[in-house]
Amino acid sequence: MEFRKLALTGLAGMMTLSLSGCIVVSDPSWDKDDPQYDQIHDERGNRQTIAQLNLNADFESVRNKLGTPDFTERWTEDGDQYQVLFYRTQRVHADGMTTKDECTPIVFKNGSMIGTGQLALDKVM
Repeated sequence: MEFRKLALTGLAGMMTLSLSGCIVVSDPSWDKDDPQYDQIHDERGNRQTIAQLNLNADFESVRNKLGTPDFTERWTEDGDQYQVLFYRTQRVHADGMTTKDECTPIVFKNGSMIGTGQLALDKVM
């Protein structure tokens, strides 16, 4: 019985020592007064909305869901009209500026969404 108590005490001590070096990393809880707070929540919201879009969604419904894009591009090729809306979805540079590499492109052909992301953009470029 005494040996069992001693073994359990030793085991508890070893576990305590082994946990002393552990660090728990979680999502930062930004203060609402922090200038990055809005960007982080906008990025998350944009990712969630883009993930829920259906192929062939019309241009106006996507614009209504996501609002004004950070960047836009449009062109006509072989009689087809292409539009690309870029929405910020991640932070790459902590400089307060939004660049295209921090955005997800949403690609439209003749007013219907044909894809999202860099792969979709590369296919039409």
